[in-house]
Amino acid sequence: MHSHSIEQWTHDHAFLGEKHDENERRTWLVVVLTLVMMVGEIVAGSLFGSMALLADGWHMGTHAAALGIAAFAYRFARRHLGNAHFTFGTGKFGDLAAFASAIILGLIAVEIAYESVLRLITPVPIVYGEAMAVAALGLCVNLASVWLLRDSHDHYHHGHGHGHGHAHDDHDDHDRDHDHHGHHHHHHHDNNLRAAYVHVMTDAATSVLAIAALAVAMYSGWVWADPAVGLIGSVVIASWAYGLIRSSGAVLLDVRADEKLERVIRARMEVGDDRVTDLHLWQVGPGHCAVLLSVVSDKPKQPAVYKRRLAGLKGLSHVTVEVETCPH
Repeated sequence: MHSHSIEQWTHDHAFLGEKHDENERRTWLVVVLTLVMMVGEIVAGSLFGSMALLADGWHMGTHAAALGIAAFAYRFARRHLGNAHFTFGTGKFGDLAAFASAIILGLIAVEIAYESVLRLITPVPIVYGEAMAVAALGLCVNLASVWLLRDSHDHYHHGHGHGHGHAHDDHDDHDRDHDHHGHHHHHHHDNNLRAAYVHVMTDAATSVLAIAALAVAMYSGWVWADPAVGLIGSVVIASWAYGLIRSSGAVLLDVRADEKLERVIRARMEVGDDRVTDLHLWQVGPGHCAVLLSVVSDKPKQPAVYKRRLAGLKGLSHVTVEVETCPH
């Protein structure tokens, strides 16, 4: 068989999100914006002797580091897209970055809770005007970052799919149109962008809470309001971190991707005497799933026949079918 005829049956493993490049650009913009804010606050705090500015500046630095992880993950996944060392492509690098970002978020929550408890036990003098100005400036930067990352976390790619089976398997591309059997595919989140979004939302939420707490403390004299709100904020941040750890960790551990899609696959494959004896469905990138299944039948057909039954299922990008004969 000639090499040019072999090439038509081969395929890549490009399982990146539809808006991967756009999301990468937006994330880098947010990183730059955060770094500029961080440097400005640290320089101003040093010049004017403001601990509030210095503290917020270094706090922005932790978020810049986490956002940088997200941006580098996008870049790495794109640059190593065709690297054969990655068996199923680089689509999961975003989830790895999201998991790391979630850990950082959890540490930030612990730090805020610790500082809040210390201030409840031993209150410290607060320069209200300066502290509120810093929080307001941080809120403006965070809202700009939220705007840059807006909506993108709701759109995912369902790119062209490829299937291959054992033995003399015929390769065929899956039709990516809507499933005519009425199946509604569950969208698999781009956890990397979601992590970046959660970071800027965290900063925005803490800024709003800080402004509210400072206003209450300034006008009522309740100095405990600021650390009390800090404790509430730490719980909210910890809950967001936990949710992000669960979702990104599930992808990294190849947890079953979509129960509805799995049921549809099984229903389409089990026609007549054909029975599915083994089925593995997992996510290999945002909006991309791979399926490995075994079919047993007393009158087995070619693997390509079984794969054609799965045509039109959105998000099913890599299919492997194994066919076994069972005379009984």
